[in-house]
This record gives sequence, structure tokens and C-alpha cells, in this order.
Amino acid sequence: MSKVSLEDIQKLRSATSMGMLDCKKALEEAGGDMERAIELLRKKGASVAAKRGDNQTAQGYVHAYIHPGATIGVMVELNCETDFVARNEDFKKLAADLCMHIAAMKPLYLNPEEVDATWLEKEKALMMEQLAEEGKKPEFLGKIIEGKVQKLYADVCLLQQKFVKNDKLSIQELVNEVIGKMGENVKIKRFARFEIGA
Repeated sequence: MSKVSLEDIQKLRSATSMGMLDCKKALEEAGGDMERAIELLRKKGASVAAKRGDNQTAQGYVHAYIHPGATIGVMVELNCETDFVARNEDFKKLAADLCMHIAAMKPLYLNPEEVDATWLEKEKALMMEQLAEEGKKPEFLGKIIEGKVQKLYADVCLLQQKFVKNDKLSIQELVNEVIGKMGENVKIKRFARFEIGA
């Protein structure tokens, strides 16, 4: 393992908000490569998220955000396992970031499982019409529709959207990073977005 400088560790820490020891280990494992170290920390967050995914999240925090001009408002309920984490500044920052993201990106659903079946069928029918007009062969329609539905989920489902402050991360990956940092399960329970005239 290569020796890494304190300066690099601090740089990685400010980029990821992970602990000093985690940053040091990631940099050593990555041979000093900053991008690879960030990727390793992301994977660690996803791994912790997978392990803790079934843990009950009965504690949490509700955050409200009013956009300047007071025409858009967002509320998010973010859950965790302990009140200790619910009071943590990184946890609260995640809730605030989620509110700003929701205000900007207008997700309709939390995840694909919550997508309204009637709405989805209408969207698929529109896609079919469009593909028929373009003269696509019927045998390819199933695969094309499947791809378009996945893209639709990435547009309308909060957890699959790209984070507005860092488009290299999905919202689920952002949550996973916080899970990795906190060492306990964190879930977005629900959200509501209000917009005047919408």
C-alpha cells in the first residue's frame, strides 16, 4: 500500500465528508488516485446500505424548504435507526439537499414501485404510438419500450434521478454515501412538493 499525504486525505474528506480513517484507507487502496478512492468510498456506502437495508428506521427528521420567492415549497421525511443520527448535521444536510433537489427536479414518485400503474400504461401507449409513427419493427418494440420506461423512471422517480448538485451521483447513491458515513440505515420515507399555479 502506498503512503498518502495528510493533504490528500483532507481533500478526499472534504469531497466526500467520510471519516479521516476511511479516506486514508481508500487512498491507500487506490494507490493515491483520488477518483478511484471516491469510487471505493461510494462502493463502501452501497455495501453498508445493502447490509443495513432491512433494519428498522423508526427515528428521523422532517425538513421543510421554501424556495426564494415563496412560490415553491418542499417537505421531506427522512428516516434512520437512532435519534443520535436524526440529530446529526450530515443527516440534516442530506434532508436539506433533498428538498432543494425536489424543488428543482420535480420528481413525481419516490421509486419505480410507487409509480401509478394507470399513468404508466398511458405513457407506454404514447411511446407505442410514437414508435409506430417512426416505423419501428413490431419485434423490437418490447425492448425499445423497456429502455424508454427505464429512462422515464430516471426522470420521474426521486431515488433514480441524478443529484442536482452532482450529476455523477443518483439520489440513491447520495443516500448510500450517508448510510456509509453514519453506519446505519437511512431511508427517504416520503416527500411533497408544492408549486403555485402547478
